[in-house]
Amino acid sequence: MRLRATLGALALRLDGDETAKQIETALQESPDMPLEVEINGQVSGEVVSSLLQTAQNLGRRLVFRPPRKEKVVLYTEVVAHNLRSGQRVQSAGTVVVLGDVNPGAEVIAGGDVIVVGKLRGLAHAGAEGNEKAAIWALQLAAKQLRIASHVAIAPEEPPSSISPERARVKDGQIIIEPWGR
Repeated sequence: MRLRATLGALALRLDGDETAKQIETALQESPDMPLEVEINGQVSGEVVSSLLQTAQNLGRRLVFRPPRKEKVVLYTEVVAHNLRSGQRVQSAGTVVVLGDVNPGAEVIAGGDVIVVGKLRGLAHAGAEGNEKAAIWALQLAAKQLRIASHVAIAPEEPPSSISPERARVKDGQIIIEPWGR
């Protein structure tokens, strides 16, 4: 259970491990404000009945809100060196490489892949199916890029200009576009 004051009400989140007595005590000891209740787990009928009865006895207005989807913020892994052939970095979050990713090296991330240097090895962003992930590099020269389940192979001829680029999924395929100035 979590009880906190918001601007115009008390927000009460029930997780399913509360007892009727805990609800009653918490409401009696809280300020006289309307209640906004969010049920986040399997809550027994006894607990809900106690909540309704206690709110009525205290003369409090009661509103049920749908559960909020908690946003999980995955960590960012920073690699502070070049990645050489045979090296592999894998993370559920975003990976930032402060250096080059050389041919034969791999960076696999559940989030974005950001290379502050040359990307010539394999980069797989959104490895767990996140199509909104992107690959960013100061110089993008990889033979293959992967975003979620999409794969892009580099053209045979080298790029005509060397500038920061971003790879992302648009309309079901990986596109590469300039970014920055």
